Amino acid sequence: MNRETVVAEALDLLDEVGLDTVSTRLLAARLGVEQPSLYYHFRTKKDLLAAMAEAAMAPHATAPLPSPGDDWREWFLENARGFRNTLLLRRDGARLHAGTVPTGDLDRIRRKMSFLVTAGVPEKDAQMAMLAAGRYTVGCVLEEQADPGSAAAPLPADAPDLDHEAAFEAGLGLILDGLTGRAAPAADADDRPGTPT
Repeated sequence: MNRETVVAEALDLLDEVGLDTVSTRLLAARLGVEQPSLYYHFRTKKDLLAAMAEAAMAPHATAPLPSPGDDWREWFLENARGFRNTLLLRRDGARLHAGTVPTGDLDRIRRKMSFLVTAGVPEKDAQMAMLAAGRYTVGCVLEEQADPGSAAAPLPADAPDLDHEAAFEAGLGLILDGLTGRAAPAADADDRPGTPT
């Protein structure tokens, strides 16, 4: 039993029972080991959850980084969409991720920031927009993954059905619109090389 096996089984357990029910006792039983043996790999449940959160983000953490010729606006949208899709892959994925620190992803974050700055987005605005988009995405997925019957009052019969993806896209577009207004003219679509004026 290695660390990767423990994390993989813990994520499968998460999908089956949800974050509130995941425990080292259940995980040990699932692995066919005594509970104390898990402490060889993870000193606390918090350490285990952090490793689970990092592993759950693998699809987003290994997605291609932007290239110099990419349209920064389209990349910004696709980056947030990829993050959302990754969070949705796991039951309670947003709750698992919330509050984590991307210690293993710092180089990728720097490269994303450098791409935006090179495209003409002021560095501080690029940082704040990425932070806002990330937190917005986690919040949207938290709502989407929440149990609608847990504490919510019944909606009126004439209330429109909520399309989570459409709502996410609308809010993401507003974030991008705000960022576009702060970008240097050189980052404007009409000023990109090869674009007719």
